[in-house]
Amino acid sequence: MPTKRVLFISNGHGEDLNACEVLKALRHKYPHVEAIALPLVGDGKAYRRAGVEIATPTKALPSGGFGYMSLRKQIADFQSGLVSLTWQQIKAAKSCGQTCDFVFATGDVLPAIFAYLTGLPYALFLVSSSGFYENRFTPRWELALIMRSPRCRQILTRDAYSAELLQQGGYTHTSFAGYPIMDVLEPTGKHLHLIPNVPMIALLSGSRLPEAAENLVLQMRLCVAIAQEFAPNPVQFRAALVPSLMPQLPELATNAGWEYADGKLHQRDLDISVLCFSDAFPDILQQCDLAIGMAGTAVEQAVGLGKPVVQIMGNGPQFSYRFAEAQQRLLGLSVQTIGKKSATPEILREAARCVKRTLGDRDYLECCKQNGLERVGTKGGSEGLADAIASQIFSGDAMKH
Repeated sequence: MPTKRVLFISNGHGEDLNACEVLKALRHKYPHVEAIALPLVGDGKAYRRAGVEIATPTKALPSGGFGYMSLRKQIADFQSGLVSLTWQQIKAAKSCGQTCDFVFATGDVLPAIFAYLTGLPYALFLVSSSGFYENRFTPRWELALIMRSPRCRQILTRDAYSAELLQQGGYTHTSFAGYPIMDVLEPTGKHLHLIPNVPMIALLSGSRLPEAAENLVLQMRLCVAIAQEFAPNPVQFRAALVPSLMPQLPELATNAGWEYADGKLHQRDLDISVLCFSDAFPDILQQCDLAIGMAGTAVEQAVGLGKPVVQIMGNGPQFSYRFAEAQQRLLGLSVQTIGKKSATPEILREAARCVKRTLGDRDYLECCKQNGLERVGTKGGSEGLADAIASQIFSGDAMKH
């Protein structure tokens, strides 16, 4: 069987993660497939970890891919070389059109445009869009044109509801094959030093610095409010952090009036501890009773596991109220958003009350489990998507372009 070369295009941390899981499943199951990647946002770390060739130089821009949220962020991106970077990416896409056989684009309209520019047949995984946002699915006009192109062989959605809506809209080559982010949650066996029968709250501060560090400081303040709300009963906290944040913890602790030693943030006056891990994300998520979310993909994964999530606002650029409110619409009843601006002491007290109320509501917690299955789904999505792509790559018709 001849080797087929597939170009993976994606635009953001969560999109790269999804695409990489599909890529790994495809390589594992179909050894006649070679992969090359074109990450449009960020430095493509997920692809590099998977040992995938990257088609063009990468660069992390100030907005982190969230430039659409404000003019100020767009200007900062332009000043940091957005035009030059985009031109390099366009040239790389056209070049890959000469050397590849098929494109798998993950994200929204931007990866779809780049898939179209290659001149190759392509599949679109619309991981950034869902019918759950507004109970309808009307693609932007650019995306609609690209989805109706004869070179668009398949449209894949992140949930079954979205596939149903697109099929009703005439996009008959649409299907739901799974959502890969649930395939990376296999516990590592990390010892979390949990106290039995005491509620454990996970802190999800995000993946981008310096925002993730600022978010963690806010979450530490919320931990104080939660501990006070639960007193005299105990509660325990575990923070799932990106590795690049760990070296900053001593300074963060000092600035916040806390102490830090051996992976533990400690507030001496109230005897509150937060155990921090950079290598136990699946374990923390699987074992928590509730998550404090200031992240994108990590919150979706928590919801998929049936966990309730309480969101508070930071200063952005990613985790703004606009982002959080959209995420709540996407993920439904599992997510509760407290406040509309960067959390004040009163908002933190309200969030703490919400945490206590949530953990005491057994009916609601049961609803979260069912909601997670409907909104996010179970593991197995990577293989489902790999099979869907392979059906196109290895069909003689798909290669005529």
